[in-house]
Amino acid sequence: MSVSIKKHRLAVTSGLCLLSLGLAACTSGTGTPTGQSAPLPTITGNPAVTMNVFAPQGPDFDLAKNAFTQQVSKKFNITFQWQTTTYDAGPAKEKRQIALASGDYPDLFLLIPWVDQFTQADLLKLGTQGVVVPLNQLIDQYAPNIKKALDANPDYKAMATAPDGKIYGMPQWVDCYHCSYQGKLWMNSTWLKKLGLEQPKTTEDMRKVLQAFKTQDPNGNGKADEVPLSADVRDVLIPYFMNAFVYDPQGTSGNNNSALVLRDGKVDLQANKDGWREGLTYLNSLYKEDLIDKGAFTQNADALQQQGDNAGTVILGSSTVLHPGIFVTLGADDKRDTQYDAVAPLTGPNGANFSAYNFPSVPGATFVLTNKASAEVQIQAIKMLDYLFTTEGEINGLFGVEGRTWAKPQPGEVALDKAIKPLYRQIPQKAGAKPQNAAWQAMAQYNNTEQFRNAESISTDVYAQAGYERRLFEATKLYDGKEDKAQVYPYWKVWIDPAQSAEVATLQTNIENYVQQNALQFITGSKDITKDWDAYVKGLDGLGLKRYLEIQQTAYEKVPK
Repeated sequence: MSVSIKKHRLAVTSGLCLLSLGLAACTSGTGTPTGQSAPLPTITGNPAVTMNVFAPQGPDFDLAKNAFTQQVSKKFNITFQWQTTTYDAGPAKEKRQIALASGDYPDLFLLIPWVDQFTQADLLKLGTQGVVVPLNQLIDQYAPNIKKALDANPDYKAMATAPDGKIYGMPQWVDCYHCSYQGKLWMNSTWLKKLGLEQPKTTEDMRKVLQAFKTQDPNGNGKADEVPLSADVRDVLIPYFMNAFVYDPQGTSGNNNSALVLRDGKVDLQANKDGWREGLTYLNSLYKEDLIDKGAFTQNADALQQQGDNAGTVILGSSTVLHPGIFVTLGADDKRDTQYDAVAPLTGPNGANFSAYNFPSVPGATFVLTNKASAEVQIQAIKMLDYLFTTEGEINGLFGVEGRTWAKPQPGEVALDKAIKPLYRQIPQKAGAKPQNAAWQAMAQYNNTEQFRNAESISTDVYAQAGYERRLFEATKLYDGKEDKAQVYPYWKVWIDPAQSAEVATLQTNIENYVQQNALQFITGSKDITKDWDAYVKGLDGLGLKRYLEIQQTAYEKVPK
């Protein structure tokens, strides 16, 4: 299983800001943009430096004693001084912002997208103020592997490069195939088999299956304790079901909260369209029949997992999550996690049958150098990052110590992509065991390409713990290709004009919150979709939807085609 999703209950990624892009023709490759200072002096070897680093630290990890920390400390002659924060997104962001506002900030911010990172607006503002150090010269002189990766990947380069041609920080690149289609539904196949049912194919099939889960005692304990369908405030219901009515690009897991699409080359919003109303009407009908758990829209991921891990008897029939490890413990003795299989996108009454594509990498930056860093510290820091762009550095950074947390594949092992030779194998840790303090894990995930991920040795038994990534890989094929490619809005390549960034941030927050709040009100019945729909649509107009779409359209038109 990928490190990036091993503990997805913490969240895979932070919410994506829809920030737009216009690349200026002022740089060649990652070379020195117009107006940038002369190249840095050449420093050979690795002179000893002390590096002050701000980073998130999970409850079971100690970055100072971490095995990979020790490795890079020795390799690059770095003495680390850590300023740590927690994996809680709100407090982590607040601590970073306080450090910047006080002026007492570190040489380097080394972050994780689903905890906290710099947005594109942050980078442009801090770059203009001189707080953030552009990386272009450092990359050109000291980071050949980073330069190679950017030159080989136009999307990565566009995501990293500001409109003025400068790279103010490095975003992580994560070619997570199963993360690209987040709006999945996982259903209890053991219950289906017991009740003599097949997986649902249409929205009405789904209703009948959920009704059977509720009324026919599929867990066999003689009690009406089954929960047909549940979710949580992050792993939401709407995208999977909405795509049977209208293309809904929203992600789950905190990734892309926006319903923006392209319609004939124009940026538009789905959340005021007839198909959106029809999808909400359907979900409201399921809710009124008590087929959706009442806590699905208010509980956190831990509460959802308590339903999945219910002591003794399995009570959860299905859930809209990226992968089943979010709602049930993997590798438990009763093997209940093996009961759940992905259900392909449903077909709605008008023939809609979509899945949402969610770009798996998060725009912004997780590696950010500040003006507190000396030239020597800057150079050692970029060399350290460049090491993460090598195969050796990525394996050690993500997984830890050879022989302890990862191993070279043995003859006969099979890569995730069966057509290629396996490159590495994670050593599964026992269920419930304390995590080993061996790797930086998601903090090291900068060049996580499809080729690298597909070279992992994975068991061919998709229900074994060692075969979990293959299970997700195979399940994602049910969703792949069902996105409406013509409507996908490439938010990851879009940078907003700095003069409009504050305005856009306010408009985006207000519109997205309004859409989400009203969707829940329509689904739960606190608003009547027949009586209140027109007022809802007018409310969007009152929040400045027209202006928001105009700014997004202008920025989108500047994206290199």
